Amino acid sequence: MSGRIEARLKELGIDLPNAAAPAANYVPYVVSGKLIFVSGQIPVLNGDIKFKGKVGVDLTVEQGQESARLCALNLIAQAKAAAGGDLDRIARVVKLGGFVACQPDFGDQPEVINGASNLMVDVFGDAGRHARFAVGANVLPRNVATEVEAVFELA
Repeated sequence: MSGRIEARLKELGIDLPNAAAPAANYVPYVVSGKLIFVSGQIPVLNGDIKFKGKVGVDLTVEQGQESARLCALNLIAQAKAAAGGDLDRIARVVKLGGFVACQPDFGDQPEVINGASNLMVDVFGDAGRHARFAVGANVLPRNVATEVEAVFELA
């Protein structure tokens, strides 16, 4: 389906990846009432894991932001699947939760997860503004730099 959000993605030069299958015993999203709870997404593109390592050690904050942005693209792809392929059914981005692999003394998690937050606002406009958390972790699955989860609201 092609609508307002698809047109915005095209305007931004963004091609959404395919919604990835889960890597373990869970589902990629759950729809409960008008809410879509999307499982944590890692920086995977076309089946390849990108951005491995710790931000502030192996990767710069800017690379961490790119990693978080890729996670957000995967979140949008899952939300699209949950909305029956129609992103115009997404009324708003309610909340993002961001995890950043880093050392204990690293404190720029909010700046890293801005990579995901900024994309949501770029794509969904004011409806992309959301509640959020950004925390550090000593290691994330598959040694990725970021993992981001989301809650979306259906119209």
